Amino acid sequence: MTASTAVGIERLADGVVLVELRRPPHNYFDVPLITALADLYAELDADTAVHAIVLASEGRNFCAGANFGGDGDRTEAISTDVAGSLYAQGVRLFSVGTPVVAAVQGIAIGGGLGLAVSADFRVAGPGTRFSANFSRLGLHQGFGLSVSLPRVVGRQHALDMLLTGRRVGADEALRFGLADRLAATDDGIRADAVALATEIAAAAPLAVRSIRATQKAGLAEEVAAITAHEAAEQLWLRGTADFAEGVAASLQRRAPRFTGS
Repeated sequence: MTASTAVGIERLADGVVLVELRRPPHNYFDVPLITALADLYAELDADTAVHAIVLASEGRNFCAGANFGGDGDRTEAISTDVAGSLYAQGVRLFSVGTPVVAAVQGIAIGGGLGLAVSADFRVAGPGTRFSANFSRLGLHQGFGLSVSLPRVVGRQHALDMLLTGRRVGADEALRFGLADRLAATDDGIRADAVALATEIAAAAPLAVRSIRATQKAGLAEEVAAITAHEAAEQLWLRGTADFAEGVAASLQRRAPRFTGS
């Protein structure tokens, strides 16, 4: 699937645009997809008729990050050279001036969590799960999560998620701000995300951009700086036995047996 067919767009009413990842069921990403998404954001950002973006995806899961083989939630073992290119494109998502609401169904895991956190708001449903699963793979977090996640949930909640790699359900995510709205049903997630985006789009657009720029000041620059560190940490950890075990355990759907080597 090419990037042009992997990202779709639909102009809704009242200045709201739906941007959709189209790699169901898990919406794994790669450099071309994130580049296409960043390019589309830039185009929409320059369109004065666009007042809010809804980021959604087809299929069972919002985004399972970068695929390293198999199926399910096995993510994040991208190569070192690819990581630099991917993160450079990811920084562009944080640089957008238009408010973004993510409709998060199923799982947002690893880099998929990073993508969800790049949005201003996240709408979840009863079946939504968020996970920074890097430590369960023997890897350092990426996609700017080192700075973006604490900004959203606070340092302690971020540390909890990053060190344990556990899955956070929708109710808990709502309590500490990872989810901003909780739809009554999973089928209602996208509609609720559009409703929130429409509410934002009804406000004065210049004021919205000004307020948002103040609240987001420095974030894109922080993400750009931290991704270089994240990539370096991922580089040496990829050479460890624990990383090999984490990948194997994930592919085999079993608990990892880490040795600290």
